[in-house]
Amino acid sequence: MRVLHHSTRLLRPCAAAALAALWLGAGSVANAALFEDDEARRAILELRGRVEAQRVTADRTLDEHRQEIAQLRRSLLELQGQIESLRGELARQTGQNEQLTRELAEMQRRQRDLAQGVQERLSKFEPAKVQVDGREFIADPAESREFEAALAIFRKGDFPAAQSAFGDFIRRYPQSGFRPTALFWLGNAQYANRDYRGAIGNFRALLTASPDHPRAPEALLSIANCQIELKDTPNARRTLDELVKTYPQSEAAGAAKERISKLR
Repeated sequence: MRVLHHSTRLLRPCAAAALAALWLGAGSVANAALFEDDEARRAILELRGRVEAQRVTADRTLDEHRQEIAQLRRSLLELQGQIESLRGELARQTGQNEQLTRELAEMQRRQRDLAQGVQERLSKFEPAKVQVDGREFIADPAESREFEAALAIFRKGDFPAAQSAFGDFIRRYPQSGFRPTALFWLGNAQYANRDYRGAIGNFRALLTASPDHPRAPEALLSIANCQIELKDTPNARRTLDELVKTYPQSEAAGAAKERISKLR
C-alpha cells in the first residue's frame, strides 16, 4: 500500500506536466490559427483594396471615355452643322451662279438683238452690194427699193406707171449701177405703150453705156422690133444684122436670123 501510494505521488507531477504541456500545445495551435486568420483578413483587405482601386480607376477611365465620346459627339454635331452650312452656302452660290448665268444669257441675247436692230437700221441707210443681170455693184438701200418698186409695177402690167417710175429712177440716179437694166425695162415699157421712138432711144442709150451688158443683145432685138412697128424695114434689117454679127452666140441672135429671113 505504501508502494502504491508512493507511485501515485510520483504520477501526479507527471500528469501535471503532461497537462501543462497539453495546455501549452493547445495555446500554440490557437495562436497559430489566430495568426493565419489575421493574414487572411489582411490579404482579403488588400485584395479588396486593389479591386476597389481598379474599380475606381476603371470608373475614372470610363468617365474619361464617356467625356471623350461626348466631346466627339459635340464635335461631330458641330462638323455636321458646318457641313450643312457649307451646303447651304454652296446651294446659295449655285443659285446665284445660275441666276448670273441666266442674266448673262439674257444680256447677250439683248446685245445680239440690239446689234441686229442697229444693223438693220444701218442697212436701211448704208450702201450695200447688189447683183442684177449678172452685174454686181454697190447701191444705196433707197436706190434699190425704188428700182424694185418700178420693176414690180412693170411686172403687174401697168406699163404707163412703169414707164414713169423707170424714167424718174434714171433721172434720180444717173450714175446708178441699176441704170443699164432700168434703161432696158424703160424701153420695154415704152414699147408696150407704143412709144417706139422713145424706146429705141433708151435701148441705144443702154448699148452705148454698156455694150457688154447681158441685156445688150435683147436691146438690139427690141430696137429692130420697134423699127418693124414703125415700118422702117431697112433699118430693122441692119439692126438685126448688127445683132447677129456683134452677139452671134446669144439667143437673141437666133431670133434675129429668123426675122431676117421673114423680112426678105
